[in-house]
Amino acid sequence: MEGMGDIPVVVAVAETQGFAAAARRLGVSKSAVSKRITLIEKRLGAQLFHRSTRNVSLTEAGEHFYAHAVRAQEAAQEAEDSVLALQEAPKGRLKVNVPMAFGRLHVAPLVSGFLARYPGLSVDMVMDDRVADLFADGFDLALRGGTLADSALVARKIAPLHNVLAAAPAYLDRYCTPETVSGLSRHNCLQYSYSRDFQEWVFDCDGEVQTFRPGGSFSVNNGEALREAILGGTGIGRLPTFTAGPDLAAGRLVRVLPHCPLPSQTLYAIYPERRYLPAKVRVFIDFILEHLGGDVPPWDRDARV
Repeated sequence: MEGMGDIPVVVAVAETQGFAAAARRLGVSKSAVSKRITLIEKRLGAQLFHRSTRNVSLTEAGEHFYAHAVRAQEAAQEAEDSVLALQEAPKGRLKVNVPMAFGRLHVAPLVSGFLARYPGLSVDMVMDDRVADLFADGFDLALRGGTLADSALVARKIAPLHNVLAAAPAYLDRYCTPETVSGLSRHNCLQYSYSRDFQEWVFDCDGEVQTFRPGGSFSVNNGEALREAILGGTGIGRLPTFTAGPDLAAGRLVRVLPHCPLPSQTLYAIYPERRYLPAKVRVFIDFILEHLGGDVPPWDRDARV
């Protein structure tokens, strides 16, 4: 049992491939992680990691240790989860990853109500438009649109995510409204650079798939900044309705090519696969479903999507 406390350190270094990243995951200093690994190797009489200036990788001995350490850590997590699942009142810290614009507009306003309902919980919410690694970054769950790529994760459907092509009325008055996909080539098309398909827009025009490669004077990695540029009359852009819905309903934005809809996605709550789902994760997902779930989510009810 002497080395039980070593397991999380070895697993963190192996999975993040670095002492600094492992230290951030564990909430300790880089030097503390480095010293702990050195002590573990000295005690075992074997080198667990190859060190280089760029990364850290497992040796053959390290591979053996890591394989057993992961199983031991999973067993310990299941033991903890089995107890937490029995608790009527969830407790502890919940670390959640959400997209920037969606988190600010739709999740952040719910946090006060969630914490009031579950006073034994604290929430560490990280808003980032990049796709986070739930394991490496220590997240309990994430809200994410798209498909589930990692088979070690479980996805629970929350709501559909629709996208629209939109522009400000003033822009369309000045440059005319395009009637076809090819007509977009005469317009300033603004782009969200973090989109997986930002270099190509795909349309379904009466059952015929048409594609367009947008080009314009502005691209940005933040959805709200893109919305502001479109509202300001800079050009035409693709926006999710969870951002553009109120503007469409109020007439501040106008749908472009409404007869050629863009592909939709699904918003999922994603979390690591476990035999026992921790109560803190379960109640958060249920709370999000209560307020944002359904075939017609709140942001689409007045947007006429």
